[in-house]
Amino acid sequence: SWFILTLSNYHLAMSYAMRSLVEDDNRYLKSFRLFLECSSEHQCMQDFIHVILPDILASIGEGKANLNVMGVGSGAGEVDLEMFSELRLKHLAVTVDNQVVEPSAQQLHLYKVLVSQKPNLDYIKFTWNKMTATEFEKDWREKNYTKKMDFIHMIQMLYYVKDPCATVSFYQSLLDKKGKLLIILVSGEDSWHTQNQKYCLCNTESSHSVTTGDIKTYLDSKTVSYQSYELPSQIDITECFTEGDQRGELLLDFLTEVFNFSGTAPAGLKARALELLRHPDCSKEVEGRVIFNNTLGVLVVDPLQ
Repeated sequence: SWFILTLSNYHLAMSYAMRSLVEDDNRYLKSFRLFLECSSEHQCMQDFIHVILPDILASIGEGKANLNVMGVGSGAGEVDLEMFSELRLKHLAVTVDNQVVEPSAQQLHLYKVLVSQKPNLDYIKFTWNKMTATEFEKDWREKNYTKKMDFIHMIQMLYYVKDPCATVSFYQSLLDKKGKLLIILVSGEDSWHTQNQKYCLCNTESSHSVTTGDIKTYLDSKTVSYQSYELPSQIDITECFTEGDQRGELLLDFLTEVFNFSGTAPAGLKARALELLRHPDCSKEVEGRVIFNNTLGVLVVDPLQ
């Protein structure tokens, strides 16, 4: 999830048999689509991809006829293909080998359908890996691959790994000498992270409240060079506060990363989650709507020297 409500006592969640949302593809996709509908995240990413990213893409793969690209947690591929459109403008004559790493069979199917419907993608060779980032790393190491990547993107996926910093370190090690690793996460500077430190709420074992702030701290400790950007974003969470509202319940599932959060969370925990979401440090009311502030952070990481 883009927003991680962390549990102060993981065993409390387990005692109430709270399941991770990612265990159910259908429910996850429904809640994700609703999140996109209610938030400005898509627009702020579009702005980044079409305004800032082109210069970054222009700096990779100098003099190469073929570029190696990897998407880790690519989902249904919409963002990937947006980035490819900009990559093509900066590298008109190149071919691309694209490794897609995505554990959801349903998302991979949607990605393949999207590719089949898009014209002028013949210059890209797609390799589909139905794996988590951790499984892909294990497979890569076991097979002793030596291929280097010119561009790797990890967008809103480091919440799903046990050790985000180790994951960043591995994928950074795959970069060629002029390669770039793009990471997008919730920002460590946003109000959500501040409140998350004050109030411990709910989630299952599979997610972490990792932010770009955490990754920056790690990169700084390793004296790794990177660029940093902030993407202001917000989400309308009004329906979350209407008991029994189906859209609100789906959105709460996405925000907490818990399957059927409203139906499985104990009353006190649910009340605390709603209180936090509505806290003035996190949200504001605009014309009767509750608007949650969700700033994203972007890191563009250089190769190991």
